[in-house]
Amino acid sequence: MSDVAASSGRRGRSARRDRRMTGGGLVTTPYISRNIPNYEVLSDEGAERIEAYADRILAEIGIEFREDPEVLEIWKKAGAEVTGELVRFPKGMLQELVKTAPAQFTQHARNPARNVEIGGNNLVLAPVYGPPFVTDLDKGRRYGTIEDFRNFVKLAYISPWLHHSGGTVCEPVDLPVNKRHFDMVYSHIKYSDKPFMGSVTAPERAEDSVKMAQLVFGEEFVDQNCVMIQLINANSPLVYDATMLGALKFYAKHNQACIVSPFILAGAMSPVTVAGTLAQVLAEALAGCALTQLIRPGAPVVFGAFVSSISMQSGAPTFGSPEGSLLLNGAAKLARRQNLPFRSGGSFTASKVPDAQSAQESAQTITATLQSGVNFCLHAAGWLEGGLCSSYEKFILDADQLGMMHVLARGIDLSDEAMAMDALEEVGPGGHFLGAAHTQRNFESAFFRSQIADNNSYEQWLADGELDAAKRANKIWKEQLASYRGPDLDPAIDEALQDFMTQRKASFPDSNV
Repeated sequence: MSDVAASSGRRGRSARRDRRMTGGGLVTTPYISRNIPNYEVLSDEGAERIEAYADRILAEIGIEFREDPEVLEIWKKAGAEVTGELVRFPKGMLQELVKTAPAQFTQHARNPARNVEIGGNNLVLAPVYGPPFVTDLDKGRRYGTIEDFRNFVKLAYISPWLHHSGGTVCEPVDLPVNKRHFDMVYSHIKYSDKPFMGSVTAPERAEDSVKMAQLVFGEEFVDQNCVMIQLINANSPLVYDATMLGALKFYAKHNQACIVSPFILAGAMSPVTVAGTLAQVLAEALAGCALTQLIRPGAPVVFGAFVSSISMQSGAPTFGSPEGSLLLNGAAKLARRQNLPFRSGGSFTASKVPDAQSAQESAQTITATLQSGVNFCLHAAGWLEGGLCSSYEKFILDADQLGMMHVLARGIDLSDEAMAMDALEEVGPGGHFLGAAHTQRNFESAFFRSQIADNNSYEQWLADGELDAAKRANKIWKEQLASYRGPDLDPAIDEALQDFMTQRKASFPDSNV
């Protein structure tokens, strides 16, 4: 081989590596459509038993809806028993109400090619949500800023394995609490064209989110289509507070999807047993999902479950546990039995750094997420320290795992090309397949290529700087942000959004609540 040809080959390999490092050149899919069956650990008889106990919780114990007389009146008119703020439900009432909710719906992105289908056999992967802190190997752990927020939106946009821009990818604490939602929603619109989430921290912030979406999509389109999805947490055990109820009511009224998701640390906020926790999850989720249908029948809603176990010695949350996988799997089946889309799972870890513990715990959960039939997955990339921290390096490490989930979800290809009979005929007994025509046709796409794993020799690893996985991820996220090229946004829409934000911010003083 000539020096020119060798140099050209090296450049070609380098270019392919760079495309893999930055997400360029990869075929992206707007969401995963599973070609594998759901793995179920809960039998139909077991599910029926849990449902019966959920009915008892709803009828005998009830759920509190705090500081919201309107919601209490809605329940009273619907036929529930209301005593103060406590609501009890006749057997089967909530199951009947959720029948008007769609089993599958489209969340529209401003780029229609990025629309996602939530429900059915589909899985939508969204990044980490909610941490007040961020961390990277260079600056360490610190409070998040709006710059960090924008960076994570850009990384999610670049990744071919994430289908959604998410919501509060980190808290930008350098902005006033009562105004930061403007900049967060705007960042999702400006720096990405994937679907995004609205604000739920106050009813008026939900209203601002809807108005910003209307500027992008048009009022009539928003009224008739889902363009935002929101996380509504029950205040477990068996409580919905005024903040979450206010946001739920506004979004449901405007036909925007709510993920109604009990937030549970089992052993503290629910019984220590898997079955008892699942009964509570079902009761709480059904109550919130049914409420959306009383407000607007047919509004999209997602049955959610965020459940972790805790250390019974320290009380700290634990992740990647077998109990966590059983809870996720059981809740997924319960949601399917209600014919509702299901949200759960992610890349969870209690580790403080992107190390072996974080990799093990996250791999346990994200694999269970895929196999259990989850439809919408928050926290798929970037989660660290039990959800207190968004990690740049962990984001890249997790995204690599998500690429593997895409491959697993496809199942086994049984086409004539995949059966490779021509390769077997060409090679015959005792040969090798490296030079076979079939191998040459398929080698670039035959196996998943990790952008993180180092499969080189020890000597090559030394020559490359002795980098561990976290250090390689550190290099990758910097390269991705340096190469970021944002999607186009109509200048008139951009101007309208900025004018709206300027006027709204000027209409009330800054506040830290």
